Amino acid sequence: MIELGCKPEEICKCGITATIGGKNPGKTILLRADMDALPMQEESGLEFTSLHSGHAHTCGHDLHTAFLIGAAKLLKEREDEIQGTIKLMFQPGEESLTGAIDMIKAGILESPKVDAAMGVHVQPLLPLNHLNFAKGAFLSSTDILEITVQGQSCHASQPHLGIDPINVAAHIILALQSLQVKEVPTNEAVVLNICEVKSGYTSNIVPDQAVLRGTLRTYNPELRKKIIEHCNKLVELTAKAFNATAKFEVVESCPSAINDHKLVEDMGEYISNLGIDFTTDPNYRLQVSDDFGFISELVPSIFFIIGCKPEGTQASHNHNSKVVYNEEVLHMGAALFAECAFNWLKNKQ
Repeated sequence: MIELGCKPEEICKCGITATIGGKNPGKTILLRADMDALPMQEESGLEFTSLHSGHAHTCGHDLHTAFLIGAAKLLKEREDEIQGTIKLMFQPGEESLTGAIDMIKAGILESPKVDAAMGVHVQPLLPLNHLNFAKGAFLSSTDILEITVQGQSCHASQPHLGIDPINVAAHIILALQSLQVKEVPTNEAVVLNICEVKSGYTSNIVPDQAVLRGTLRTYNPELRKKIIEHCNKLVELTAKAFNATAKFEVVESCPSAINDHKLVEDMGEYISNLGIDFTTDPNYRLQVSDDFGFISELVPSIFFIIGCKPEGTQASHNHNSKVVYNEEVLHMGAALFAECAFNWLKNKQ
């Protein structure tokens, strides 16, 4: 970035920003790229496989970073023409859903005040030249749920003398699945899944505690609130039915990434200038989360999913140790950032 003539600044741990433009009056648009890797081993077989054991870019964030650096190079070449300011956001901690919040607290949306924001994510299961950016809730919210069931331990041969938290946990899991089937409208996309169960330490003791962890995902904030309230009540009453107690907690949350309707329309027009015959699906949504959602809560935002399915090899999904990406997407991502930011500022005078 320094070689490009930018002045990058670390505003929080590993959170870097820089601005381009600002020579002419106008609005400010934020371009965001997440940079963090995943705690897993890479098995792509590529010559540039991660050199750090147990750490790998298996979600394409290295591509996002390259997009933004490429866009910065393009924009610096026309900096005198920029009608306003373009703020670059190189973000850590997306996978932990903490990086965006940290940078927001550090002032990424201020000085100058951000008027709109843009993010992008690669999708290796979508063919090259596929680009999706549907209006409204585009990525789902995520809530990480934790349920602690408190029973009473006893000898396994005399279960009537104790309160079995595993039995209570099993009933809670089944009740939660019934809640999803019976309380959620059929036209709503909701995932409520218990993925981790921990209890006990030997075969002849009824343990005194069981801990469940799972996830809730939806696009509807009102339904999200309703389901959490129902989960809390269901957990409490199910435990009570077996003379146990249970604590329900939402230990981590991320809101949906919302695509502003006007930004979708504006950016769609600018994208047509790129000369790339993109295939788009106005109904495409993903039930994954990205902490770009925290930004979309505060400023009008748009998030893109861009296809980069590799040719000549088996396609894998993100977070897979063998995932590879079609590198032809690199110039597309850079051009997407640069074209949209430049023209949005030009047309918002």
